[in-house]
Amino acid sequence: MTAHEARQRLEHERNSRLTQLRAIAEAEPSTPDPMASAQRDTVHRVLKEIDAAFTRVQDGSYGDCEGCAKPIPVERLEILPHTRYCVPCQRDAA
Repeated sequence: MTAHEARQRLEHERNSRLTQLRAIAEAEPSTPDPMASAQRDTVHRVLKEIDAAFTRVQDGSYGDCEGCAKPIPVERLEILPHTRYCVPCQRDAA
């Protein structure tokens, strides 16, 4: 995957998450909703991961697993473009 393709996927992912945040805000009732709060927190966490992935694209480390330093399979990056780990290392990190 080229840097340009990675940036496009990450931008799409960021836009999708921002749309989710807007939908959560619009659907939120006037009383605090723990489920909406948890969803919002999750989306914010993913947005931070996306920003970190943009940094990795810039510094040239995008696509390298932070656990084992091997290349992350392109198929995984296509599905989860902000991932920092290959599947085996993700399991170990969890």
